[in-house]
Amino acid sequence: MLELRDISKSYGSGRQIFSGLSYALSAGEYVAIMGESGVGKSTLLNLIAGLDAPDAGEILIDGRPMSALDDEAATLLRRRRFGFIFQAFHVLPHLTLVQNVALPLLLNGEPAQAAQRARAMLAAVGLDGRGGDFPRQLSGGEMQRVAIARALVHKPRLILADEPTGNLDPETADEVLDLLRREIKANGASCLLVTHSYAAAASTDRVLELTRHGLHPLAPDAPLRRAR
Repeated sequence: MLELRDISKSYGSGRQIFSGLSYALSAGEYVAIMGESGVGKSTLLNLIAGLDAPDAGEILIDGRPMSALDDEAATLLRRRRFGFIFQAFHVLPHLTLVQNVALPLLLNGEPAQAAQRARAMLAAVGLDGRGGDFPRQLSGGEMQRVAIARALVHKPRLILADEPTGNLDPETADEVLDLLRREIKANGASCLLVTHSYAAAASTDRVLELTRHGLHPLAPDAPLRRAR
């Protein structure tokens, strides 16, 4: 589904973030990426999404190199095949919840059943009957539920989640993680979850650590088991 081949990336100053990074994500996998602050976790998601380009190496989606896509083709790929979940939610305040969730369908030229599918997705994340509400009426946990519904409504192949529980209290974070895992599995999507939280990482199928030298299984002495 996703393949990283010998990826390298440096900051503009020339300081290397990581090099020789190779990894293959299979369809249906739910994987956490952990690592120290500044190691490049969010940068890696931006590279995968085609929002930035590696200095060396290749990123392939379903066997097709991202570097072979022009800007328009990369934008269409992101709209149709990717779903994004962010720590800051990025729910649009001037749109109702159903309008927020329906937005990917509208951008993909699927207006006919957009509202119906958006309402069904809101119901799936526990917000049935709230489609006419605005984001200002929601708690942080509810806004993250909307963000998850929006990320999944168009049935993307790949979910990229960047610290999606970072602004939530532990109880709400657990609820959101349970929801995210359930919906990812129900939709048959693959997911990369970037997180500092061992509790969040424990909800995934596999945990990797990002270092300057690539992605590796998390060290055996990490406190992940205690977070489960």
